Amino acid sequence: MLERLAKQTAVYGISTILVRFLSYLLTPYYTRVFGQETYGIVTDVYALIPLFLTLLTMGMESSYFRFAARAEAENGAANDVASKPASKSASKSANDPANNPANASVAEAARKTAVAAAKRRLFATTWGATSLAALLFFLLVALFAAPLSAYMGAAYVAHPSYAVWVAAIVLFDVGAAIPFAKLREEGRSMTYVGLKLLSVVVNVALAFAFGAAGLFASSFGVGWVLVANFAASLLTWCVLLPVARCPRPRIDRRILGAVLVYSLPLLVGGLAGTANEFIDRQLIKYLVPAGAMAQLGIYGAVTKIAVVMMLFYQMYRLAAEPFFLSNFKKEEFTAMNAAALKYYVMASMVIFLAIALFRDAFALIVGRDFREGIDLLPVVLGANVLAGVWLNLSFWYKRAERTSLAILVTGAGLFAMLVAGCTLIPRLGYYGAAWARLASETTMVAVSLWLNRRYQPAPYAWGRIAEYVAAALGCFFVAERLGGAIDGAAARHVVNLALFGAYGYYLVRRERIDLRAMARAILKR
Repeated sequence: MLERLAKQTAVYGISTILVRFLSYLLTPYYTRVFGQETYGIVTDVYALIPLFLTLLTMGMESSYFRFAARAEAENGAANDVASKPASKSASKSANDPANNPANASVAEAARKTAVAAAKRRLFATTWGATSLAALLFFLLVALFAAPLSAYMGAAYVAHPSYAVWVAAIVLFDVGAAIPFAKLREEGRSMTYVGLKLLSVVVNVALAFAFGAAGLFASSFGVGWVLVANFAASLLTWCVLLPVARCPRPRIDRRILGAVLVYSLPLLVGGLAGTANEFIDRQLIKYLVPAGAMAQLGIYGAVTKIAVVMMLFYQMYRLAAEPFFLSNFKKEEFTAMNAAALKYYVMASMVIFLAIALFRDAFALIVGRDFREGIDLLPVVLGANVLAGVWLNLSFWYKRAERTSLAILVTGAGLFAMLVAGCTLIPRLGYYGAAWARLASETTMVAVSLWLNRRYQPAPYAWGRIAEYVAAALGCFFVAERLGGAIDGAAARHVVNLALFGAYGYYLVRRERIDLRAMARAILKR
C-alpha cells in the first residue's frame, strides 16, 4: 500500500517540480523587473487568491474524494448522497447462490453502471455549486471594485481594475477545481499534470512576452501580471472540461445537503488554515510603521525561495489525500499513516538542511534588493515542515467524517498567528512575520497531536521522528557556529556539505535503507 502511495507521490512529485519550477521562474524575473514596493503588490495579491479559492470551493474537493469512495464501497447505492440503489434484478442476480459467470458479469456491469451514475451526480452537484459561487463572487467584485480597492490600500486606488482581474482569475480557477479533483480521483495523474503544465507555460510565456514588450513599465504595470495569469487560467479551463469528460453541472439538493454537512467544517477549517498562509502578509501591510509594501515584497520573495520544501509538501498532499481518504480497514490506515509520517519527516529534514545550509546560494534566485531578508529562510522552512506534519495528522478525522475538528486545529493556529504577529511584527517587521508563522504551525501540530491521541491513537514513531529532527537541527546549529569562524564562502560550503552528507549517511544507516536495491527498483520501473 505504501509503495502505491510512494509511486503516486513520485508521479505528482516529478511533474509538480517541473510545473512549479517553470512557475517560479517568474520570481527571479519579477524581483529584477519590479522594485520592492511594486513586488509587494504581487505578493499581496497572490496571498489573497488562495483565500478566495478556499472560500469558493467550500471544501468540496475533499468531499468529492470521500463521497466518490463511498459510492464505490456501496456498489453505487451511495445512500448518503441520495443515490438510488441498484435494480432489484441486478441485486437478485448478484446474490443468487447458483450464480454463474454470466450472472456475475451482469452483476458487475450493473454495479459499475450504478457507481458511474452516482459519481456523475456527485460531480454535477459539486461542480455546479462551486462554479455558481465563483460567478457570484466575480459579479460582486466587478460591481464594487472601487470601494474594495480603497480598502486594499493606496497602491490599489489608482487601479481598481486589479480587483476585477483577480476575481476573473478566481472564477476560472474555482471552475477548474472539481474537474481537476475528478482527474485525481480517477488516477489520471499524467493528464492532471499535463494541464497544470499548460497553465504555467502559458502564464510564464505571456509574462516574459509582456516584459519584452515593455508593458510592465507602463501605467498599468502589475496589472499585466494578472492578465497573463487570467489568460492561462481561461485556456486551462477550456481544455480541461472536455479532457475530464465533465457532465453538465446540475445541483441536486439532496446530494448538496449531504456533501455540505461533510464539507462545511472543512471550509471553516480551510479558511482558518488559508488565513494562516496569507495573514502574515496582511499583518506586515497594516502593522509595519513605515515601508510596509517594501517589507512585504522582501518577505514574499524570500518565502518563494523555500520552493523545494513547498514542492515536496504539495506533491505529498496531492498523492496522500485521495490515498488516505479511500476505503482502507482501520488497522491498515493507522499503520500506513504512522509510517508515512516518519518518512515524510525524514525527507523534509533533508530538504530543510539542503536549503538552510546553502541559503546564500539560494538567495541568488531573487534580485539583489531582496536578499537582505535571507536569514529568515530557516524559520520559514521549519514552518513548512510542520505544515506537512499536521496535514498527515488530519487524515484520520477527514476519513472518519469528523471534519468539524479541522476548525479547532486551524482556529488554534490562526489565534497563535494573530497573537504572535501582532506582538512581533510591529517590532521585528518581516522577521516577526516568519516567527509568527512558525508559532502558528507549531500550535496546529500540537492540537492535532492531542486530538489524535484522544480519539484515534496511531503507532507514530515519535521517538525516531524526534531523533531525526534533533539531528538535523544539530547539524544546522553546528554549521552556523562554524560558519562564523570560517573565512571564505567556499570553505563554509565544504563544511556544510560534509555536515549534510553526514546527516544523509546517518538516516540511511539508522533506517537500514538499501540504496542499491532502491536504485535498481527505480531503474527497473
